[in-house]
Amino acid sequence: MATLPADNARPGRYGIVGSGWRTGFFHRLAEAMPDRFEVSGVVTRTAERGQEVEREWRVPTYRSVGELAVDKPDFVIVSVPWEVAPRVTTELVALGIPVLSETPPAPDLEGLRRLWSDVGATGLVQVAEQNPFLPSHAAQAALIDSGALGQATSVQMSSTHLYHALAVVRRLLDAGRGPATVHARKFGAPLADPMVRDGWSGNDDPKDATTTLATIDFGGGRTALYDFTDNQWHNPLRQNRIVIRGSRGELVDDHLIRLADVTTAVESRLVRRQTGIDFNLEGFALDHLSLDGQVLYRNPFPDVRLADEDISIATLLDRMTTFARGDGPPPYPLAEASQDHLLALAIEESARTGEPVTTAAEPWSN
Repeated sequence: MATLPADNARPGRYGIVGSGWRTGFFHRLAEAMPDRFEVSGVVTRTAERGQEVEREWRVPTYRSVGELAVDKPDFVIVSVPWEVAPRVTTELVALGIPVLSETPPAPDLEGLRRLWSDVGATGLVQVAEQNPFLPSHAAQAALIDSGALGQATSVQMSSTHLYHALAVVRRLLDAGRGPATVHARKFGAPLADPMVRDGWSGNDDPKDATTTLATIDFGGGRTALYDFTDNQWHNPLRQNRIVIRGSRGELVDDHLIRLADVTTAVESRLVRRQTGIDFNLEGFALDHLSLDGQVLYRNPFPDVRLADEDISIATLLDRMTTFARGDGPPPYPLAEASQDHLLALAIEESARTGEPVTTAAEPWSN
């Protein structure tokens, strides 16, 4: 569960480099929880864009990270194009400022290696990967940690893509950062795509969509199956699903079967308590996720009406605040993000060549 900021007298203050679609999440959360988060300022490339942000967000804007740093935020979020992010991250680290970089932290393997060489040893760089903090995945991790499945051995995941999915898979399997072998293929098929990021498209004509399937062998009896179709995040015609298998049971979405004793297999369900439905007057919000009466996950922000995605991002920001103030563990270190993107690149390479790809131990592996 997320904790209150270390210094309860003031909210976590973060600057933002960039002003695109993704940065809107960080601004909206600060507006929704001003007692917990505050945007100290935004770096935009042009004065014209800066004026737009100032009018819309009512925060100061700057043209350089040096100007932003003068205001001494707790940390800075880097949300700029892939090819620019490593340079901005390195510049902020040189100023001694903790960084929360958008995913992935660098575009390719050589970029990851250069970034690690430049800033890895500082420990200042975290990455804005919120998916392991989604309530469902946090509850699944708690279930695994409880020992209900025995040793977790495999995850089959179909919901989000590449490094986002791998961040969840590796957390659930405790897979570490060693070598792994990837086999991937791409398949095309017609699919209606009635919704995009901006909403309903008004078009239900099927068009070619690519599905990528990959297996990942992490060694030690731990494997994963990755399954993602173009635009699966938004397309309501493709459901999300997850299967987590262990040595003593299996979780399929919210349905758990496990061994109670040598002659008894029992079944349970993960139950989501959502307030504000029907005659419930507590307000519309996630309360908790439980199994057989035991709460596995409790919403850290019950008084704010947030979607699960916003809850996960707010949890990340909360943990980044405590980390930046020296009062908590790193939420998602550069080493973890680099490993997840390394595996994502391996999936793409294997799908392109039709050959298996085995990743090597990288500088961040230890």
